Amino acid sequence: MLPSGLVPGRSSRPAVDPVRAPASCVDWFLVPDEYAPTTPARAHASTRASRVPVAQRPPTPASSAWREGDPVGRRQFADLGPFALESGGRLPAVRLAYETWGELAPDGSNAVLVLHALTGDSHVTGPAGDGHPTPGWWQSMVGPGAPIDTERWFVVAPNVLGGCQGSTGPASPGPDGTPWGSRFPQVSVRDQVAAEVRLADLLGIRRWSLVIGASMGGLRVLEWAASEPQRVAAFAAIATSAQTTGDQIANFHTQIAAIHADPGFRGGDYYDAAPGEGPHVGLGIARQIAHQSYRSALELDERFGRIPQGAEDPLEGGRFAVQSYLEHHGDKLARRFDANTYVTLTRSMITHDLGRDRGGVDNALAQITAHGLVVAVDTDRLFPLAQSERIAAHVPGAGPVRVVHSDFGHDGFLIEADQVGEHVAEFLRERVRTH
Repeated sequence: MLPSGLVPGRSSRPAVDPVRAPASCVDWFLVPDEYAPTTPARAHASTRASRVPVAQRPPTPASSAWREGDPVGRRQFADLGPFALESGGRLPAVRLAYETWGELAPDGSNAVLVLHALTGDSHVTGPAGDGHPTPGWWQSMVGPGAPIDTERWFVVAPNVLGGCQGSTGPASPGPDGTPWGSRFPQVSVRDQVAAEVRLADLLGIRRWSLVIGASMGGLRVLEWAASEPQRVAAFAAIATSAQTTGDQIANFHTQIAAIHADPGFRGGDYYDAAPGEGPHVGLGIARQIAHQSYRSALELDERFGRIPQGAEDPLEGGRFAVQSYLEHHGDKLARRFDANTYVTLTRSMITHDLGRDRGGVDNALAQITAHGLVVAVDTDRLFPLAQSERIAAHVPGAGPVRVVHSDFGHDGFLIEADQVGEHVAEFLRERVRTH
């Protein structure tokens, strides 16, 4: 039996065969080796060897949000009821999609909450398949024998409120049965955590042994520790911040502006648009802007430098390889995400401020009672090391910042799996106990 408010996954929508673009539209995208050695020679070899014709790709859907009737995969659903928002808005009903691994101890003492970043979802670990077009995004961290060992820990990973992979968000049906679109209210990090608190209640989890997340997920980790101290024994905040800065707000603003400027965005009401007529251009540009902050200048210079893309001549209007690389990532995201969701979640990051109504950031951090692990990537230019140092300096139960050394920038929290995993495993061994 499922607890009240929890519903099993279900699916009824048939699979749709992709539509191929005309052969006359041939162009090429660089499909990069994500973890290739950062040398110009390897980048050039990757450019030559890993090309895929764009003409063979189907038109980009107006939205790639999960919809009712799509394959559910491992998702489960929790109905949370009506929900008041920090902005003064209200959602008449909220549902969170989530996944779990391992078994909850009879006394609920082994629960771990994993919180995803901006374009992540509940599929933390596991293969691609029906309902999950890509493998789990943090497979190095969660699973049998992994740093968060699912043979010991019961792991819960929700899709964030405002998301597009099963949780209530702009692509979800509104009160009239059509997608919320432009009518979806603004949500904050505190709203997202409040929804996750209700999920924990429904699951019967009174206290988390660990709440862990990176990037946008780290914002929610800190909010959990500050707003629900009695329910968080320990936290791990990775490559994140207690308050977004002017520089970060500027970066996020330009991404939102790119989406809004796309005629296909239609003010946020594009869900009935045909494939190829949605806001995929604006969403792709937003991703390109973001991706520059996810990687380091060192990596982009050493990996690509000024190498042309294939036989293209930049002096004749052709592209450099790094341009093709960014276009590839923009196209890839547009085919698996939703533009309104990107705007909604980015706005939640813009308004993130742990110190709001708590006497300032430093005071809010000082009130956190949980043991803390703070991890930073030394080349991170989205959430620089100094922001992690501020967290560690003011949380009484946090030791010094653990620094991950990487040439890859912010994405080092994903790429440097051995380093991040070692820090998390050591923290679990030394500081986290079942209670």
